[in-house]
Amino acid sequence: MATTRIGLDQLPPAARAAIEKHTGPLLTVKETTEGFNSEIAARVTSTTGTWHIKGLRADHPRAWTQRREAAVAPFLTGLAPTLRWHVETAGWNLLGFEALNGHHADYTPNSPDLPEVAALLHRLGETPCPGIELRHAEQRLERYAARPDDLRHFAGPHLLHTDLNNTNVLVDDRAPQGDRARLVDWAWATRGAAWLDAGYWTIWLIAAGHTPASAEHWATAIPSWHAAPADGITAFATANANVWSEISAADPGPWTLRLATAAQAWRTHRMSL
Repeated sequence: MATTRIGLDQLPPAARAAIEKHTGPLLTVKETTEGFNSEIAARVTSTTGTWHIKGLRADHPRAWTQRREAAVAPFLTGLAPTLRWHVETAGWNLLGFEALNGHHADYTPNSPDLPEVAALLHRLGETPCPGIELRHAEQRLERYAARPDDLRHFAGPHLLHTDLNNTNVLVDDRAPQGDRARLVDWAWATRGAAWLDAGYWTIWLIAAGHTPASAEHWATAIPSWHAAPADGITAFATANANVWSEISAADPGPWTLRLATAAQAWRTHRMSL
């Protein structure tokens, strides 16, 4: 479920002061609308720089996602924006990231962003998983797998992002080719089999207009995908069809229904092979 967004000016004065201790007095504040997990999300500038700020109340049920992002951030060089500061004060948990330039990735067929996203997921697959507390993929999918034995396919020691929404991928066309994309919003960072992020991306590609076969073709651009057993991919598609069916039933908005339709299309495709 989406979290209600509020403006930065609605923070308690002590929380605003804690931000400006790191940034200096704010000159501009541009509230952002993308994302579903944060109560505060804004791009701000001051005389000392530009930041992306996100936050939740410290007693929010998902405040743990802020702490998860802070814990994983030091290990994401070249994959994600740098976390500059993290404060918890006046009842708020706030993160200040370097502000990236670029556009949200275009996942539609023939988009020039697709190779950049594939290269990003390739780099992620080569990144060691830090020894921090993370959910395990098989735990997250336990209620959704068709059979308990399917969960063995999802287990592994690799760092995963798991939320490949195109708004979580920023592409800077001015950067060197092959290194233009970065992943934001690591709230759902997970430990699991290396190929799972390619699988999560597959669902979003189908939702963007790809056929299941075309989406899987892009997944093959990520080396870890080639280690995935065929029955494991089918089990993963089935589990995610169940995930999105549950999400869309609880929150039947256009985007959840689009993802549920895409996930079901992928499952149907896998079952026909």
